[in-house]
Amino acid sequence: MILSMTGYAVQTRDLGRVALHLELRSVNSRYLDLAFRINDDLRQAEPILREAITGKLSRGKVECRFNLQTKDSAPRELAMNAVLLGQLKNAQLAIQAELPQAAPLSVAEVLRWPGMLADDSPTFDALQPEIVRLVAAALDELVATRRREGEKLAEMIRGRIAHMRGLVARVQPRVPALVAEYQEKLATRLRDAAATLDDDRIRLEVGLFAQRVDVAEELSRLSTHLDEVERILKTGGASGKRLDFLMQELNREANTLGSKAMAADMTAIAVELKLAIEQMREQVQNIE
Repeated sequence: MILSMTGYAVQTRDLGRVALHLELRSVNSRYLDLAFRINDDLRQAEPILREAITGKLSRGKVECRFNLQTKDSAPRELAMNAVLLGQLKNAQLAIQAELPQAAPLSVAEVLRWPGMLADDSPTFDALQPEIVRLVAAALDELVATRRREGEKLAEMIRGRIAHMRGLVARVQPRVPALVAEYQEKLATRLRDAAATLDDDRIRLEVGLFAQRVDVAEELSRLSTHLDEVERILKTGGASGKRLDFLMQELNREANTLGSKAMAADMTAIAVELKLAIEQMREQVQNIE
């Protein structure tokens, strides 16, 4: 299966007071390029994300946004720090023994005391199993979107290949016709010039012309390269770099074909071939 490097996935897990939110965006790149924007509370999750992504993907620029969202509306358990409360009580008694006029601590002051209310947010260790499941689900979704996009790219490339095969089929019968036209024109010019017809000279000139316009080798290589592109599309896997190389080879053959064109229709076909190759090359840049 051909995979595109363009994809998007988002997953959220509601865990009561908090929610895990993971967003993955992927675009084309020569290599696997990872960028992380992670909430400080989840910074320890980066190795988990990196290992999971590198295990699933081989190319693409992947941006990962991972946040721990606190829901203020969720009920909280107020748990006081008993040790700290006892320390404050003893300290207040000691101060009042020395300074009887000192005002006692209010309830609000006690509750606002740093560390008095225990943080009931889940620890990273408690979140880790859920994080692993969340990352796996997000990557499955990302790969699925890249696969769907890859199927569209492969279908577009197959359409261009069919078009190019039609152009190649139009070129093949034109070469003998061009040679015959050239032979007739050469003989006519010699007759018009009232020159002595030299059959050997005519055959030599026609032979040289036939060599100049012979594109059988280029057409054969074009067909071979198109066969290879179709084979790679059928095989699937990480094939973007191989397809990009084949686009270069196809373009080289189309250029040679254009340089040998001795008729306007063949030149037009060579230009149309180059256009089709460029359209495929643009799509190949997005294939993993």
